[in-house]
Amino acid sequence: MNTVVQDDASNPSIVDDEVLHALARRSLGVDTEFVKALGIAPTDKELVHASGPMRLYRYKRSTPAVHPLPLLFVMSLINRYYIVDLARGRSLVEYLLSVGYDVYLIDWGRPRAAHSRQGLEHYVQQAIPECMERVLEDSGESKLTMVSYCLGGLLALLYAALHPRGPLKNLVCLATPVNGEGLTNLRAWCSRSDFDVATLIDGSGNVPPEKVLIAMQLLRPLQQTASEVTLLGHVGDRARTTDQLRLAYWVGDQVPFPGTAMRELVQGLLRDNDAMGQGMKVGRRRARLDAIKVPVLHVAAEHDHIVPLASCSDLVGRVCSKDKQQIVVKGGHVSLVAGRNAQRRLWPELHKWLEPRSQQRSH
Repeated sequence: MNTVVQDDASNPSIVDDEVLHALARRSLGVDTEFVKALGIAPTDKELVHASGPMRLYRYKRSTPAVHPLPLLFVMSLINRYYIVDLARGRSLVEYLLSVGYDVYLIDWGRPRAAHSRQGLEHYVQQAIPECMERVLEDSGESKLTMVSYCLGGLLALLYAALHPRGPLKNLVCLATPVNGEGLTNLRAWCSRSDFDVATLIDGSGNVPPEKVLIAMQLLRPLQQTASEVTLLGHVGDRARTTDQLRLAYWVGDQVPFPGTAMRELVQGLLRDNDAMGQGMKVGRRRARLDAIKVPVLHVAAEHDHIVPLASCSDLVGRVCSKDKQQIVVKGGHVSLVAGRNAQRRLWPELHKWLEPRSQQRSH
């Protein structure tokens, strides 16, 4: 990993200068040296497995894990993985390592034209099982816990529904959409008679990053302007400004979305709302939430405008697990996992739930 500065932004001039630079260009943190100065993704990790753009990482520990059961992060398809490792002191991964877990993470990477036909079946039936197998080989365990975020949570749910006898022992979903009716704005947009998914897809067969970003910005049109005004107001407060710039950089660091997966999600999640009915189609199979029986924790954010409560609060009620729980915390979609208050809201609650379910060795 690259050497980075500490969380208090030990290079003050670069922060204040880059605020104005970024606001003028409306492109936060594009300079490589500036990104290094922000200290993004600081936790050391090693590559365990690679396939196409996908990378499976294991985060390095200096001491043996206290809790034998490994954790596998399953991230969203539309954002970069490092929201859970944003900076020192702002890293969920760093926290979980510190309280004794062995942490792995799937980074979906940046799909290219060759990956445009990757749909839900690829992710749920091939990529996730492949990564799970490698985690178990590497850790020496026979079971693991998934910790999933946003659309990564939906992928994890689909896997759990289709693999009831698989090596999944526990499932954690963070801000995970299952009810398309609750995604009001996106559903209204995608259900219009004049809407055609093909108009989003470029010559590579994928939805380009700039269109993904525009779609997210449409959910809260004035968010970028408000963020920029806030940045200007905090120039001089290096720690707070640096925090905001990291988040802004992550928001803008979008990746292409495979065209096949986009078509399937628009139809199955937004238009037909299949997760709440017959189950979402994964290849030729239907993945029903009521087939899930492993322990499930879902954590939602009270003020989430990307995955509102109306789109995710049905999750726990739909699974058939005897051991299931939902927690609603204050905050938004991003601050849920990486905000200043995440370390006293989400992180301790997550550890509290995981600890008793991660003690017994699985073989």
